[in-house]
Amino acid sequence: MRYTGSSWKISRRLGYSILETGEELRKRTYGPGQHGNKRRRKVSEYGKQLIEKQKLRHLYGVNERQFKRLFLMAKKNKDVVTGLAFIQILESRLDNLVYRLGLASTRRQARQLVNHGHILVDGKKVDIPSFLVPVGASISVAEKSRDLKLFRFNLEKVDRPVPFITVDKENLSGRFDRLPERTEVAQDIQEALIIEFYNRAL
Repeated sequence: MRYTGSSWKISRRLGYSILETGEELRKRTYGPGQHGNKRRRKVSEYGKQLIEKQKLRHLYGVNERQFKRLFLMAKKNKDVVTGLAFIQILESRLDNLVYRLGLASTRRQARQLVNHGHILVDGKKVDIPSFLVPVGASISVAEKSRDLKLFRFNLEKVDRPVPFITVDKENLSGRFDRLPERTEVAQDIQEALIIEFYNRAL
């Protein structure tokens, strides 16, 4: 089941900014609740693996079942190490790319925009947020939705350039140029712990 509560609470609980801005942790670096600022108990190796998995899962807003399925997909890739393949798959999701382009302020908002049919991939409507966009594909706002002020507002307000996509603000569109390199995304995530988690769970 996908978490629909406060992103700030999750970020504080995990000690990681899932909005990638650091804003959630700026004032309160401790966990939520009245006991959140008390010293935490020592975390076991399994606990560290679980926390790392939850950080990556909440970063991309993916539910448990989808997350596990995408991990298994990455594990089958013999050309790229599993951790990088996994992150590249997560980055290839349509909702993530709509967010990366600046058309949405958060990945949660990006999912809603895709669900409501506002987004095209190579000129065709795709309303599935988990759709894996192929490298080289164009992503744009549907003609019927171009008058929505939200898109212009987001593009003017948000500046999150990444080197593997091209943004065309004037035409409310962009292109997925290539798969990201490991150093370009999901900073401070230890994917090796996630691999260990699933290796012991599967």
